[in-house]
Amino acid sequence: MIEIKVPTVGESVNEVTLLKWNKKDGEYVERDEVIAELESEKATFEVNAEQAGVLKTAAQEGDTLKIGDIMASIDETAPKPEGKPTPAAKPAEEKKTEAAPAKTSATTTAPVTSVPNDIKATPVASAIIADKKVDPKTVTPSGYQGKIMKDDVLAALSNPGKKAFAGAELFSRNVRAEKMSNLRKTISRRLVESKNTTAMLTTFNEVDMTAIMAIRNKYKDKFKEIHGVGLGFMSFFAKACAVALAEWPSVNAYIDGDQILYHDYADISIAVSTPRGLTVPVIRNVESLGMADIEKKVIELAGKARDSKLTTEELTGGTFTITNGGVFGSLMSTPIINIPQSAILGMHKIQERPMAINGQVVIRPMMYVALSYDHRIIDGRESVSFLVRVKELLENPEQLLIGKDPVKTLLEL
Repeated sequence: MIEIKVPTVGESVNEVTLLKWNKKDGEYVERDEVIAELESEKATFEVNAEQAGVLKTAAQEGDTLKIGDIMASIDETAPKPEGKPTPAAKPAEEKKTEAAPAKTSATTTAPVTSVPNDIKATPVASAIIADKKVDPKTVTPSGYQGKIMKDDVLAALSNPGKKAFAGAELFSRNVRAEKMSNLRKTISRRLVESKNTTAMLTTFNEVDMTAIMAIRNKYKDKFKEIHGVGLGFMSFFAKACAVALAEWPSVNAYIDGDQILYHDYADISIAVSTPRGLTVPVIRNVESLGMADIEKKVIELAGKARDSKLTTEELTGGTFTITNGGVFGSLMSTPIINIPQSAILGMHKIQERPMAINGQVVIRPMMYVALSYDHRIIDGRESVSFLVRVKELLENPEQLLIGKDPVKTLLEL
C-alpha cells in the first residue's frame, strides 16, 4: 500500500483545500494519472498517482488538509480490472431515447434552432421555448449543470415577469452558507492589507482609442495570419506601460523596509477573473517582448487561470499591474494596489462620446483610465505624468516603436 501525501507547494503554505477527486474511491488508476486537484492560497495544482493500483481516498472534497497529511493510498497489488463489454441492448435503448425527443420537437411549429447555442435545454424545453417565444434568460434551470427542463419553462410561462434565483423557488427566504476557499481567503487578506498599509490615491485620465482601433481594423487579419493570435488592446496597454515605467521608475518600484527596490525591467501582472476568484499572473520582461509575444502570453495565462493550472511562479513577482474592468462594462473605477507593488492601471469600457477637437464637436471612441498609486513612494507629479505618458503612447501608437515621436526624432528635436 502506497500512501499519497499532500505535497509541499511553497515555503509559506501550510494547508491546502481538496477541490476535486478526478478518480473515485475504489477506482483503478494508472501511474502518473491525475487523481486530485488541490488549491493553496496562491495556486491550484494537481496530484498524480505514484503507482498504478486501486485508489483508496482518505479525504473528502472541500476538506482542508495540512502539508504532509495522507490524502489517499494506492493498493499496487490489486489486479487491473478487465473492461466490461457493453450490453447490446443499451445502445438500442439509447438510440430509442434519442429518437423520442426528435419526434416531439417535430410536432412544434417553431424550429428548435431559435434557442441560442449557449443555452442548455432538453429537446422538449427547447421546443416550448421556440414555440412560445420565451426568453431563456427568464427561465430558472433546475437540471444537471444548469440545464433547462420542461417544468422550468412551464413555470416561467405561468409566472411572467417573475424569476426566482437559480435553485430556489419564488418568494424563497433561503440562506446558503459555503466555506470560503483558500484563494478567496488570500484575496480578502491581501486586499485589506493593501488598504491598510498603503497611502493609496487614484488619478484619472481618458484615452482617445481612434488610432489603436484603426490599426486593429487594418492589420488584425494579417496579424492573426502571421502570428496565429488575435491583436487585442492588452498588448498596446502593456507595451505603453513598459515604456512609461522605464521613464518613471518609482511607479515600477517597491518599498522594502527602509529601502526602495527599483526594477530595471517590466514584469506586468494581468488581472484575470475566474470562477474561483481574481488571479494576477505575470508577463515577464514586457519591455523585451513584441506585440505578438504579449498577446500569446496573455492568452496562455488567461487560459491557465480559467483552468486553474497557474503555477506559483506565474503568480508572483510582478512589478506593476493592469486590470480591465471594461470587459464587464465598467465605465470608471478605482483599482486597488496589488501589494507589494506601488501602482495599478485600470482600463475601462470604450464608449463613443462627443469630444471637442480643433474647435469642432466630433464623436470619438473614448476610454477612461485610472492609476491607483502608493503616495509613500510615488508623488503626484510622477503619477500624473506617468498616466499622461501612457495616454500619449496609446493615442500615438507609432511612438511605441522607439518611445519617441518619429517626426521629432527625424528632426532631432
